[in-house]
Amino acid sequence: MKKKDSLENLRNIGIIAHIDAGKTTVTERILYYTGRSHKIGEVHDGEAVMDWMTDEQERGITITSAVTFCQWKDHEFQLIDTPGHVDFTIEVERSLRVLDGAVGVFCAVGGVEPQSETVWRQADKYHVPKMAFVNKMDRIGADYFRAIQMIRERLNAKPVILQLPVGVEESFVGVIDLLGMKQIRWHDDDLGATFSTEEIPEDRLEEAEEYREKLIETVAEVDDALMETYLAEEPVTQAMLTAAIRRATIGMKLVPVLCGSALRNKGIQPLLDAVAAYLPSPAEVRAIQGTNPETGEKVTCLPKKNDPLSALIFKVSMWEGRKLCFARIYGGKLTAGGEVFNTSLGKKEKLSRILRLHANKRERLDEAGPGSIVGLMGLKDASTGDTLCTPGQPLMLERIDFYEPVISLAIEPKTHSDQEKLEQVLAKFLDEDPTLKVRTDEDTGQTILSGMGELHLEIIISRMIREFNTSVNVGKPQVVYREALGKRVEAESVFDKDVAGQHQFGQVRLRLIPRNRGEGNLFRSEVSEETIPAVFIPAIEKGVMESLESGPIMGYPVVDVEAVLTGRSFKESLGTELAFRVSASMACKQAMMEGDAFLLDPIMKVEIFVPEEFVGEVIGDINSRNGKITAIEAERNLQIIRATAPLANLFGYSTALRSATQGRGTFTMQFSHFDRN
Repeated sequence: MKKKDSLENLRNIGIIAHIDAGKTTVTERILYYTGRSHKIGEVHDGEAVMDWMTDEQERGITITSAVTFCQWKDHEFQLIDTPGHVDFTIEVERSLRVLDGAVGVFCAVGGVEPQSETVWRQADKYHVPKMAFVNKMDRIGADYFRAIQMIRERLNAKPVILQLPVGVEESFVGVIDLLGMKQIRWHDDDLGATFSTEEIPEDRLEEAEEYREKLIETVAEVDDALMETYLAEEPVTQAMLTAAIRRATIGMKLVPVLCGSALRNKGIQPLLDAVAAYLPSPAEVRAIQGTNPETGEKVTCLPKKNDPLSALIFKVSMWEGRKLCFARIYGGKLTAGGEVFNTSLGKKEKLSRILRLHANKRERLDEAGPGSIVGLMGLKDASTGDTLCTPGQPLMLERIDFYEPVISLAIEPKTHSDQEKLEQVLAKFLDEDPTLKVRTDEDTGQTILSGMGELHLEIIISRMIREFNTSVNVGKPQVVYREALGKRVEAESVFDKDVAGQHQFGQVRLRLIPRNRGEGNLFRSEVSEETIPAVFIPAIEKGVMESLESGPIMGYPVVDVEAVLTGRSFKESLGTELAFRVSASMACKQAMMEGDAFLLDPIMKVEIFVPEEFVGEVIGDINSRNGKITAIEAERNLQIIRATAPLANLFGYSTALRSATQGRGTFTMQFSHFDRN
């Protein structure tokens, strides 16, 4: 038997799925049956080990990815339980970036739900081999084969059925193993820890043999070695079939499918066996490629302990006021107290501690080698996506893609003490979450907090209060408009006053001409230098530009105007820069009042990703928001709708889109230009 700590026996896996498919419940059973936990924590009771944050326990959902490890027979699993809500997609993205395999959990009633598609595509993006576990077989309306058909159609995957359910809904008691041709039944008296293996009943034997034949045919289609045996009509042994399924799974040609009911403690042990049998070790996945930043040469990072260090920080968290970096080691090793080089920052940093993680609990390690997922303390300046390598042997790994935020809130501190803490608290959140953005709106002075969705921002506000005792008032950010002129207009103004004991005189005549959208403001003079000394022209221009900063309708900046100096009156010795600046400003304001000014809306460029059956409804909704469709493109089983729409009409669009598309639509938006709505 191989040693438990050998690289071949290590499995780095993630549990991925739509919200409420049962990911965390599956993870809790895995921890219990592997002996990692001594009692089963239930999500609905707020006692799940992996959902340790207060907000997770109260809401019954996973918000942040939690890392743990456990032993199963002669294998070691490093496990990440990921969120299922679309607002926390980045947690799935950065977890899949460092994992070698994934178990997709699907509800037997709902099948492939919207976020299931998103996380599955993310796993495909990083070439992560996958298995499927059809959960909740005990629920009313459970349909195992419908769920498998949805996996085939919606995910463009090729499922291979390894088990048949024994009973359905309330009568679900076990599974038929098609490889071993045995029936497995769980006992209800010990939380599913024990089960009995029996012969397949006579009334199910013919069905089992039929599905085993289909299993062999499906695998043989993608595995040449098995195909040769099958065509020669030689017996296919369980060992041969297991090896072929493993090769096909790692090659991402097949998706093994199992079933069970995690809440009723059925189906988890065979799932663990299947993870060990079919998902790859760090030595079996495609070696990650890096780049030498000095030479530009490609570097292959092999999972060898004596090779140079190659590690990626995939997450940053603040624990007990200190920065904890989650890292995946691809090659080489990390040593507590040793130095590492952060290529992304171009500086050396010292590791104070290496930690093995179990949700929010930690164990110290002296060192960690290839394949390990660990927590690192002491890296003060590191952030998500940074590469760690051996000093003197620079290496840059591909950074993690982040998503642009789509929803914003305006926040302001409630008290003076909150004001002092707010900047520091926001800096900590920005360190943790690369999809969170903070900016100060120059026009309104508001602090604008932007994130992936309403729940995302709601959680951030909640954590401000719970973890940092910082309270804020929350409101929608104001839409910042611009103003423009509707017609050509002229005005004249005179400044003739005593200022600080000195008589000052200046007379200016201006013409304001509307320009095309996006051309900006322009000042020019038609007055000769003989008529007015050149020294006063900059003062006149400054007065005009200052007055254009506040329009006549709502005080927003006036844009796309050409201001032309057409005349002036000048008195020798009385003309001053102040007088001409003020008179220019007064003339400009008077002209704007008479120029039929109107508001310009910020127009956003929107990209909407939606399944084909919802295209009509989405287009209708965009049109109702005064949007304009610019293009519609097909990509696989999705339609990409490109449009422009006023920002003011897009508030709440994230929620509206999910409602219109059964949660399956997503969108991105960014500022395009200002225009009349």
